[in-house]
Amino acid sequence: MATTIKLVAEARNEFGKGAARRIRRDHKVPAVIYGRGHDPIHITLPGHDSMLALRQSNALIEVQFADGSSKLVLPKQIVRHPVTNNILHIDLLLVVKGEKVSVQVPVVLEGDAESGALVNHERNEITVLADPTSIPSEIVVSVEGAKIGEHVLVGDIKLPKGAELDDDAEALVVAINVAESVTEMLGDSDGAETADDPEAAAE
Repeated sequence: MATTIKLVAEARNEFGKGAARRIRRDHKVPAVIYGRGHDPIHITLPGHDSMLALRQSNALIEVQFADGSSKLVLPKQIVRHPVTNNILHIDLLLVVKGEKVSVQVPVVLEGDAESGALVNHERNEITVLADPTSIPSEIVVSVEGAKIGEHVLVGDIKLPKGAELDDDAEALVVAINVAESVTEMLGDSDGAETADDPEAAAE
């Protein structure tokens, strides 16, 4: 079962850019909880604690309110400052008991392909449907001993128990190609220089 991270929320009644700037000056983050069939809930969250919580992929968060109630949510969209990378706003998805959610899960490669092979990692994430309490933190794909010319498609990946594919099964995740030697790379470079130099080409 996924670890639940607890964050204490405050109700938010002011909106707009000015209000958001004031919230961030107080080292807090404006956020909204969305859920199908539920009205949006506008809140503020502690900035530092939120930053730590969101370091974890698909973090399961228990938002606690002053009246003692709480709601289980998942981060849906995180808006960050383009320069400082500070969190500017968070959209949170309300978790409904017994209802699976669609999430992107990192794909991690392990092992070594055969000698002389180059492993191209084409997709870093795949989308799966999973219970919010058992979302995999990552999906491991082994390339141990993989041969040149082999490949792994999304549909080839074995998913953890309880997870279902919610992605294009034919999408390429890994391709095993021939690794270019230093001599070949230098040869290509020399060829390009010759083609660009009319005098060298004439010789």
